[in-house]
Amino acid sequence: MLSRRGFIRAGAATVGTLALRPFGLLPALAQSGANYRALVCVFLFGGNDSNNTVIPMDDASFQAYTSIRGSLALTASELTPVVYSVSNAPYAFHGKLPELASLFSSKELAVMANTGSLVQPLTRSQYQGAQAPIPLNLFSHSDQQLQWQTSIAQGNSPTGWAGRAADYLLSQKINSSSFPAFLSVAGNSLEGQGASTQPVAITPGQSLTLKGFTGSSASQARLNALTSLLTTDNGVSLAQAANNNMANSIADAAALEAALAKTSPLKTQFPTTSLGSQLQQVAQIIQVQSYLGMSRQIFFCSLGGFDTHAGELEAHNKLYPQLSQALAAFYDATQELGMAQNVTTFTESDFSRTFQPTTSDGSDHAWGSHHLVLGGAVKGGQIFGQFPTFELAGPNDTDTRGRWIPTTSIDQYGASLCAWFGIPASALATVFPNFANFGSEQLAFFG
Repeated sequence: MLSRRGFIRAGAATVGTLALRPFGLLPALAQSGANYRALVCVFLFGGNDSNNTVIPMDDASFQAYTSIRGSLALTASELTPVVYSVSNAPYAFHGKLPELASLFSSKELAVMANTGSLVQPLTRSQYQGAQAPIPLNLFSHSDQQLQWQTSIAQGNSPTGWAGRAADYLLSQKINSSSFPAFLSVAGNSLEGQGASTQPVAITPGQSLTLKGFTGSSASQARLNALTSLLTTDNGVSLAQAANNNMANSIADAAALEAALAKTSPLKTQFPTTSLGSQLQQVAQIIQVQSYLGMSRQIFFCSLGGFDTHAGELEAHNKLYPQLSQALAAFYDATQELGMAQNVTTFTESDFSRTFQPTTSDGSDHAWGSHHLVLGGAVKGGQIFGQFPTFELAGPNDTDTRGRWIPTTSIDQYGASLCAWFGIPASALATVFPNFANFGSEQLAFFG
């Protein structure tokens, strides 16, 4: 049998341009109006060392940062100019994130500090004395990736938190069509798997329809024959389910491509990078949300390469411009569409990395991480949560290397996003089963 991780890879490898769930043909036109809202996840695979993403610049914090980080410490010349939060505290972003620093300064972007997988609130003494439950297989890439996508820290889950949110949308008939609420432009994602809904994956920039068919009469006859075969009951349940999925996917892929064909090209210029292409595709789908009958959508994008055990500074110098430029372009596109207030983009990652560097100018797997929340509705220019105390073996450290114990949980982070998205308080406990362990406390991202 395939391993859990292997199954995810195999699923991603077998995805066509649009598949994985049954859904009916889309209406020709359906209006969702100003009520539309979208969440856009950008997952940084490999474990982004967020200790170098954004840095407190008060004298005590920056002195501790420079002293402990050693070879990974960024100098003043390698940072953006200092920006000030709403509370007038000084911060600087990595010098390769100038667009994000600008968005923070103009109050479109906020930072969520020291967030990660938790079963319940946890202190250093509880962790070291095994006096409280801790997440399963800490510091493991595959497990922490899945916990970020499911919010279930104490074990495995067949559904993701966004998939459970999509289940709620379906149960309440929030969207006026059967088009899926969760769409990935980065391969398969457990985050969008629900109990009664399933994610869809598309490949950015590629035709959504089946290849090998044209408008000729002979080609259409072949397509009609294929459709007939797929919809004929062959008496084999598993094969019939697969055929139904394919038939519905073919029909809806054609409908989505027809909707995209109705639009004018966006004027916003996206970078020609993988993440740039993904976010451009998301912007194009948001552009046609009214044709698709969608009031609520969740998108999944990703950027890999953050497993930086060695040569971290060089890796970040290549990765961070991709992240910063793509997020800025996407925000510009939402402004162009008049949808900046309706779209919130946020980051996730396996974990952060040790504050103390490795001997090869890298960092090892750690835990609590800082994340970005971007959008017109976001109370930007703010730091939510608490930055850890920059002290090895200090109050936030699991051991002596600067593996920060999160002070904010994935559940609080996700529930705050979902509350803005339209999931009521009564349903948040289903979407985030551990949320009550944190007093069902939401974060004031929006106001």
